[in-house]
Amino acid sequence: MAFIKKLSNMPLYLLAIILLIFTGLPYFLMVSSSFKSQLEFMTSPWSLPKDFTLDSYSVVLSSSFLRYFGNSLIVSVVSVAIVIVISAMASYPLARMKFKLNRPIFILFLIGMMIPIHTTLIPIYLLTINMGLYDTIWGLIGPYVAFAIPVSVIIFTQFLQDIPTELEESAKIDGCGQFRLFWKILFPLLKPAVATVAIYNFIHIWNEFIFALVLTSSKENATLPLGLREFYGEFSVNVPGIMAALTLGSLPLLLVYFVAQEKIVKGIAAGSVKG
Repeated sequence: MAFIKKLSNMPLYLLAIILLIFTGLPYFLMVSSSFKSQLEFMTSPWSLPKDFTLDSYSVVLSSSFLRYFGNSLIVSVVSVAIVIVISAMASYPLARMKFKLNRPIFILFLIGMMIPIHTTLIPIYLLTINMGLYDTIWGLIGPYVAFAIPVSVIIFTQFLQDIPTELEESAKIDGCGQFRLFWKILFPLLKPAVATVAIYNFIHIWNEFIFALVLTSSKENATLPLGLREFYGEFSVNVPGIMAALTLGSLPLLLVYFVAQEKIVKGIAAGSVKG
């Protein structure tokens, strides 16, 4: 029986291997290309590096890369922290309190997910200038938070609805207020939701290009996606340099994922059992 069960799972294993190849191969080629010289990359772009060199990393680290990296890190971390706090608090009444506007408000958050970002560029650009935040990294946080809140509220709401209400009833009997009840009792149970929201929004904000391009103009306030243009020359492109910058730029994403993946898996498993 065990052999038959394993045999029946073979298509799933095969599909997983195929997906791993399609997703892992580009990253592997990116990392291997970062250790090549420009000449070696031009002559053999698909092969493994014959002579490992760290010249591309030296070029990247001697440029303004660390400034771009720091700007992206500040914007991403601050934005994600604000999104988690606001979305978690906004989801509590939607999941627990019954009132007439409960459903319409939830639908408004769904509609917020459907708004095309590009249609808001001009109003946000003008608003940022009027607020004196143009060409500052702080001017990027507002739009990032605004567009991240709808999906984050929905995620938190779904997780909160799966938490038994008996916990809150016991806390209220002991005289626990709403604010303390949420942050001391419910929020610690939302770690899978926090991890999901953090990873989803961190990846999006870290890689975001359009708002950073429109709302900043100086190199001092450029984020990492904008800074990568520095490696594009007028007549040539430093491909190994770009690959080295991308490799270094991907490290925070990998770190965030590996730190939070256990919480996400536990949340998915818990949701499947309750479902």
